[in-house]
Amino acid sequence: MNDDLFDSDQPHAPPDFTPEAPERTPAAFRPLADRMRPRTFDDYLGQEKLLGETGALRQLIDVGRVPSMILWGPPGSGKTTLANLVARHTESDFIALSAVAASLKDVRQVIGHAKVNRQYARRTILFVDEIHRFNKAQQDAFLPHVESGLVTLIGATTENPSFSVISALLSRCRVFSLEPLAEEHMRDLLARALGDVNDTHPERPVALDDDTVRAIIRLSDGDARRALGILEISSHVARHRETELTRELVLEVSQRHLAYDRAGEEHYNLVSALHKTIRSSDPHAAVYWCERMLVAGEDPRYLLRRLVRISAEDIGLADPNAVVHANACMTAYEKLGSPEGDLFVTQLAVYLAMAPKSDAVYKASKTARAIVAETGTLPVPLHLRNAPTKLMKDEGYSEGYTYDHDHEGHFAPKQGLPDAIDDGRAIYEPADQGIEQRIAERLKKYDAARAKGRTR
Repeated sequence: MNDDLFDSDQPHAPPDFTPEAPERTPAAFRPLADRMRPRTFDDYLGQEKLLGETGALRQLIDVGRVPSMILWGPPGSGKTTLANLVARHTESDFIALSAVAASLKDVRQVIGHAKVNRQYARRTILFVDEIHRFNKAQQDAFLPHVESGLVTLIGATTENPSFSVISALLSRCRVFSLEPLAEEHMRDLLARALGDVNDTHPERPVALDDDTVRAIIRLSDGDARRALGILEISSHVARHRETELTRELVLEVSQRHLAYDRAGEEHYNLVSALHKTIRSSDPHAAVYWCERMLVAGEDPRYLLRRLVRISAEDIGLADPNAVVHANACMTAYEKLGSPEGDLFVTQLAVYLAMAPKSDAVYKASKTARAIVAETGTLPVPLHLRNAPTKLMKDEGYSEGYTYDHDHEGHFAPKQGLPDAIDDGRAIYEPADQGIEQRIAERLKKYDAARAKGRTR
């Protein structure tokens, strides 16, 4: 492609809009997922909230007011197919880029092509697959052209756009969330695909019983592409062995794939589920989420670090042994490694789930930080200051300080906060759980003695 052509603002001959060349690749050599790609909205399965009769996206498409958009959804939910259908329905020039391989030069060439299209009143839809893989500079390159409407951008991503797409581009696009295909749609898809498989290989047709269909659906996790891939490879093996296509054969040739990304949204979703089920004292769910992450390939050290944090944030002094046990499990894992040491991750999750809960220490930390942010560097009361020199003693440093261990109960009431905030406020408020119940009783007595001294 000639860069000079597309960098110029001068009119050029209209681009070649001849129909696509007939498919010359035999159907048997095309992947089943490609053969089954819908060519009309009537064939498109799922996403009723977007594409049903009252769906926002479908209504925009029908009136020809297609905005730039980000299609956010899991693999196999129909993002690429939907972008193709939008272009076909609006009779737009469809240009596809993959963010994995495309460069800024490719983006500039597309913009030049769009300028030519605009001179002939033809809309350009630029589809960017895996747009989250574009860096900031590449995403910035779209901004003026999306803003002006030169191109209608359709980005597809499996990552949360809030994290992976720059805010300036997000503000110029609508975000549409796609869901995994529901079981009813997966059944429809497999029924259609089975007909195609048998039409492509009429010499040895295969059949699907309900158990086999359910197995494929469970293995696919709502991913249409994966479901079609499982059906395709299973049918090939069945024909080769001259056997029936059964549930056992599907399980043999397939391997369950857990949707997980150690740096993406699903990672944080599962971590959140683990943390919140421990907080709600549900060891059953805590073990499930813990094992989900371990099986999917999460680093046990990461999980242990999170669990150590939970021992302070959600348990704290209600069970001071929680952090001791957490560190012991961490040390045990380091000695054993995986897979033997993985069991200590699970053990710690159960311990923390069943421990008495308190967020008093966590709240005290937040409260104190808020006070510091509001009041700044207040001076330390003189009686609490260190006085290692004569000058400091002469200035009153440490004057009036009482040594607690010289008093009954090893306690002598005194002002502990700076003057400006010594108003009886409570920063640490123990919960009524575990050991903090006893701490609360003692603290009540100590605070009463301090308050009595404050009123004199």
